Amino acid sequence: MSKRLAVAGSGAIACGLAATAAHHGPVLLLARSDSSADRARATVEKTLSRLGAEVDPEHVEIVTDPEALAEATFVVEAVIEDHDVKARLLGELDAILEPEAILASTTSSLSVESLAQASGRPERFLGLHVFNPVTKMKLVELIFPTTASAETRERALALCEKFEKTPVVVPDVPGFVVNRLLFPYLFNAVRLVEETGMAPADVDTCMKLGAGHPMGPLALLDLVGLDVSKAIGETIGETIPARLEELIAEGALGRKSGRGLHSY
Repeated sequence: MSKRLAVAGSGAIACGLAATAAHHGPVLLLARSDSSADRARATVEKTLSRLGAEVDPEHVEIVTDPEALAEATFVVEAVIEDHDVKARLLGELDAILEPEAILASTTSSLSVESLAQASGRPERFLGLHVFNPVTKMKLVELIFPTTASAETRERALALCEKFEKTPVVVPDVPGFVVNRLLFPYLFNAVRLVEETGMAPADVDTCMKLGAGHPMGPLALLDLVGLDVSKAIGETIGETIPARLEELIAEGALGRKSGRGLHSY
């Protein structure tokens, strides 16, 4: 049985994971369509090129048939932050994979316990919350359901070590640690703009230069994606700022759409 890692998804987090894994060996990336596969290929190649990495992009094999993942021993689901979508895909993967394979989810806020049950293999499941850009961010929040086996825990920690990441085991609470603390701050920055009329760039400059943050809160929301940010906020019980709702309704989702709280 192959020891290959597989990533199910073709967005920023999935491609970042694939590019990270490519430094250490071959990886499979499952895209939902030919067009998604083409975009993922371009993203992975661009990421590796930007890093100046001496890694053959062919280390990332992009497929559209889920059956191609049948021999993978560790599969990371990295699709939209929606419980039903994730649960459906996890169930499909469970039916394909060998019993020994581990399933993980990159969920940033959803209940890992609930996803573990939906996966069909709760003893071989975990939350593997990586951060964007995956190739640069060192932290991985590891969230284990109560049913996770000792082997699952050991293999998850070993994967993080292999990828030169810093794992922290965190509790299965909405938003885990980072997003639980981060998003109230980010949303408060949006409300400050609403209340004062300050330019988003000025708010970001204040927090970068005054608090030593590498990125301002409004630029960070755009990087995460306003739609994803809304989903996280709802999960952790935060009220979504009106300006965020307006922008999402307009299709202005942040960097990925060319416009959000800033323009790109």
